[in-house]
Amino acid sequence: MTSIATRELSDLTVAVSGQGGDGSLTVISLLSRILAGRGFHMYAARNVASRIKGGHAAAILRGSHRQRGGLNDTIDLLVAFDQEAVEKIGPSVSEDGIVIFDASAGPVPSECLGTGVRVLEVPFARLAIRDLRRDLYKNSLSFGVLTRVLGVTDDEATATLKERFSRLPVQLGEANVAALRNGFGFADEHGMSEGASPWQLGSVDADSHLNITGNHALALGFMAAGGRFFTGYPITPATEILEFLERHLARFGGVVVQAEDELSAVNMAIGAALTGTRAMTATSGPGISLMQEGVSHAGSAEVPLVIVDCQRAGPSTGMPTKPEQSDLGMLVHGGNGDFPRIVLTPGDPVDCFRLAVEATNLASRLQCPVYIAIDQAVAQHATTVAPFDLEVGVESGRRLASEDVARLGEYRRYLVTDDGVSPWALPGTPGGESLVTGNEHNEWGQVETNPENRRSQVDKRMRKIGAAVGDLPPGRTWGSESAEFGILGVGLEVAPMMEATERLEEHGIAVAGLQPRTLFPVLDETVEFVSSHRMTFVVEHNHDGQLMEILAAAGVPLDRMLGVRRSDGLVFSPGEIVDRVTAEVTT
Repeated sequence: MTSIATRELSDLTVAVSGQGGDGSLTVISLLSRILAGRGFHMYAARNVASRIKGGHAAAILRGSHRQRGGLNDTIDLLVAFDQEAVEKIGPSVSEDGIVIFDASAGPVPSECLGTGVRVLEVPFARLAIRDLRRDLYKNSLSFGVLTRVLGVTDDEATATLKERFSRLPVQLGEANVAALRNGFGFADEHGMSEGASPWQLGSVDADSHLNITGNHALALGFMAAGGRFFTGYPITPATEILEFLERHLARFGGVVVQAEDELSAVNMAIGAALTGTRAMTATSGPGISLMQEGVSHAGSAEVPLVIVDCQRAGPSTGMPTKPEQSDLGMLVHGGNGDFPRIVLTPGDPVDCFRLAVEATNLASRLQCPVYIAIDQAVAQHATTVAPFDLEVGVESGRRLASEDVARLGEYRRYLVTDDGVSPWALPGTPGGESLVTGNEHNEWGQVETNPENRRSQVDKRMRKIGAAVGDLPPGRTWGSESAEFGILGVGLEVAPMMEATERLEEHGIAVAGLQPRTLFPVLDETVEFVSSHRMTFVVEHNHDGQLMEILAAAGVPLDRMLGVRRSDGLVFSPGEIVDRVTAEVTT
C-alpha cells in the first residue's frame, strides 16, 4: 500500500461486504462501538439478498460529527471479502478511498475501482484457515487491519472485540483475539504500524444516545402509549416489530400472538381491540393486501386499531429486502366502501416512536383504523437518537363507565354525534350491551338498510376525520421558507432531502423542505406549502408517483409539482437529489 497523507475524519462511510455469513455485520458492529466512543452520530444500513441464506450481503456504516439520518454519496473505506463485493460496491468508493480486499481467491478486480483508490490485499480466509483452522475468523482478522487504517490503538480494538464476544465460550473468544492480533501483524508487515495510520478518527463530546431502528422505536412507542396486544405474521421487513414485542411486551402485562397468516392477525387484533385493549398489527405490502377486508370491518364497526405497513418493493413478493413506497395508494384508498382512516408517515426512528404514540391515541380517540406507513430503510436501518421520554400521554377516548351508562337510560353504541365519535361502553359494562357487525347498522348496532339510516351512519363515520384534522401530526420543515423552490417527501426520502437542501444552499439555490407526517388526510399545510412555491420536487420511491397523485386529489396544484422517482431498490443519495434539482432549476 502506498503512503497516504494522514487526515482527520469527521464524516466517514465504511462498507463491509461479502457473502451472507462472512461476518459483515459483525465488523460493522465492532466499528460502531469504536465510533460511539468518539462521539460520532451513526447511521447503519444493510443490503442483503432476498433469500434465506447466502448471497451478496453488505453492511454500511456512516459516522459523522453531525446528526445524519442517511448515507453519504460515496464509500470511504470498503472491506471486501470477495470479488463480487468489489464489483458491486467498488464503483461507489471515493477517489481517495481505501479498499481492504480478501485476496485468498485471486487479485482484486481493479477495473471496478477509480484510479485514485488505494488497495490493500490481504488473504483473510487463507490466513484464518492456516493459523486458526476456520475461515470464520477472517472478520476478526479484518477488524485488526481496519482499525490500523483508522488509527485506532491496538488496546482499544482488542478491548472492543473482547466486549463484543464476551458471551462466547472462552476458546472461541481467545481464537477471535488471536485473529485480531494476526491482523495487527499483517498491518505491521505492510507499513501500517501502530501510530502510523493513514487516517485518524476525530473525537467530539456527545450526549448519551440510543442506536435504534425504526421498527424497534415504533414498537417501543406503542408500548409507551399503553399498547398491550400485538399480533402479526413474520414478513420482511416487519418481523423485527413482532420479535421486539415478543421479548418485552409480556413484562408489562401485554400479549403477543404469532398468527398463522395475515388474515388471522388483523382479525385477532380487532377482537382484542373490541375489549378496550390497545391493539396493533404489522406487516408489509403483501400482508396489507390480505388484511383489507379486516381493516374495512374495523372501519365499519368503529374499532380502534393500529396497522403498520413496512413497505418493500412489489408487486407480489417483489424484492422483500429492498425499499419502496408503492403501497401509499392502497393505504389511502384500499378496502371496500367508504370508511375513515388516517395514514401517518414517520421519517426516522424518532418519528417512529412519536407517531406510534400518536397513532395509538388517535385510534382510541376516533375509534377507527390508523395506518403507520414506513419503508424498509426506515424500518430496518439504525441511527443514533437521544433517549426517548417514555412519559407520554395516554388518551382513553370517549369511554363510558357503568355509572355513565346508568345515567344515559339507553345505551346506543353508534349514537350519531356532531364529531362522529360515539360514546363506547366496553364489553361487560352493565347496561352496555351492543351488537358488532360488518353489516350496515343503526345506532344500536342492529342490521339496518334503511336509506336514511345509511346516510346518517356513513356521514357520522366520515365526520371523524374532519373533526380531528386540527390535532393530526404536523409536518417537519427546513430550509429557506421564502425559497422559490420546494422539496417534499416522506420516509426514507427525508434524510437525503435535508442534506441535499444544505448542499443546494451552498451552491446558491435556496430550497424549502417539507416532510408531511400525516399523509392522509392531506393537511392544509401541505397544500399551502406547494402552492407557495413556483415548483416543488416530490421525491418518492415508486414508478407512478403515488404520493403526487394523493396530493393532487386533495387539491395540491399538479402544475407546481415535479416528480423525482426511483423504483430500483436503491436509495437516493443527497448528491443525486442535488443533481436532479440543479438540472431543472438551471435550465
